[in-house]
Amino acid sequence: MADQLIIFDTTLRDGEQSPGASMTRDEKLRIARQLERLRVDVIEAGFAASSNGDFECVKAIAQTIKESTVCSLARANDRDIARAAEALAGARRARIHTFIATSPLHMEKKLRMTPDEVFEQAKLSVRFARNLCADIEFSPEDGYRSDPDFLCRVLEAVIKEGATTLNIPDTVGYAVPELYGAFIRNLRERIPNSDKVVWSVHCHNDLGMAVANSLAGVTIGGARQVECTINGLGERAGNTSLEEIVMAVKTRRDYFNLDVGIDATQIVPASRMVSQTTGFVVQPNKAVVGANAFAHASGIHQDGVLKARDTYEIMRAEDVGWAANKIVLGKLSGRNAFKQRLQELGIEMESEADINTAFAKFKDLADRKAEIFDEDIIALASDESVTREHEHYRLVSLQQHSETGERPHAAVVFAAGEVEHRAESDGNGPVDASLKAIESQVGSGAELVLYSVNAITSGSTESQGEVTVRLQHGGRVVNGVGADPDIVVASAKAYLAALNKLHSKAERVAAQG
Repeated sequence: MADQLIIFDTTLRDGEQSPGASMTRDEKLRIARQLERLRVDVIEAGFAASSNGDFECVKAIAQTIKESTVCSLARANDRDIARAAEALAGARRARIHTFIATSPLHMEKKLRMTPDEVFEQAKLSVRFARNLCADIEFSPEDGYRSDPDFLCRVLEAVIKEGATTLNIPDTVGYAVPELYGAFIRNLRERIPNSDKVVWSVHCHNDLGMAVANSLAGVTIGGARQVECTINGLGERAGNTSLEEIVMAVKTRRDYFNLDVGIDATQIVPASRMVSQTTGFVVQPNKAVVGANAFAHASGIHQDGVLKARDTYEIMRAEDVGWAANKIVLGKLSGRNAFKQRLQELGIEMESEADINTAFAKFKDLADRKAEIFDEDIIALASDESVTREHEHYRLVSLQQHSETGERPHAAVVFAAGEVEHRAESDGNGPVDASLKAIESQVGSGAELVLYSVNAITSGSTESQGEVTVRLQHGGRVVNGVGADPDIVVASAKAYLAALNKLHSKAERVAAQG
């Protein structure tokens, strides 16, 4: 019989640590529901002790998700662990994931603790956590660069204290596959009680080897849990890509001889939802979920695929959720049909009033755009003017003029709280003029570090434009996403969405696993 490979998704925790990828409570809930439909085994919902906002997100996800285990990260101290347990109290299946750095560099420079102090802290934290929750994961941060003798001592002790999963992170993406796999195998062979826990891998992609390292940890090292994110989202170069791990194991089952419980047809919907929510566009040639992943431009390839798909395709596009962008709704569709489609897409509104607001936006879009696709509905539901009416800044109207030989001009009306502001500005283009007009009234002083445009659906100039704006101010980096058939309006929406996140002043404590 094949072993089961546990898929641990950390999109909502480690993935969210990408600069600008922070998500609202509603956005996290929406993605968590999609991860449950994907049949992810463990959802790391956040780091409950980092902020009140993250605590509420973990708590909401724990109370909503029924099929997957819901996990919260916690540093190796009683306060963090107790906070995680409190947030997870409503979960059907809960896990506390506690960590402390074990590499000489991290212990000396970051923690300023001796190895003996770290050993005691790790042991006591797992003991404390085990009294609050039956499912405890322990991670030695920067584990791959730790001294093997010291690491064995720590890991043996935390197993005795009740840890049920041991995760060996390549925190800085330094590993190479053969060495990483051998490193984990060596730990398992040396630790007497290693068979009492599930071994896990958590790899970063700094050298582009996160997936290869994770699979080596499984095949060579004997790990049976992989920690990963949708689209490989994560800080610096990102994390191990869930979609690549899952499809590698499914496609090459002859080699891996492992089972995964993932519903692969939900991979592409999950990828699109995360991309649209965070504003991190998936590169076209990204494996499995990129727009070109199943495209064939070469005449020889096209001829071969037409004769027999398996000449050039090792996976079927429909098996991972790719399908034609069929029209799902139109301007004659009623509220009940719209509400049903929201549910099918995993989009849940908090109240009937929110559904009515979203439906009004949908009807407005349908009057301007003949064909409405699933991607359009997801983008509409992600629009903060629909889902978060209480946001401080809201676009009311926009008028812009541009013609060859004349300097573009924009007039914008937006609300800040209960007060409407009117602003005008010239610019190098209509987008530049619109954003300058808004900034002239807000005076945020934020630096625009990214502006990108992406078509939500392909094949038509009617497609909605999705704009991502990334702002940096006072050490904070935030993303704003806006969608509209008019790219200038989408740009203004995205800029205001980013300003809303700066205005919220939500504080976060960075955690690295």
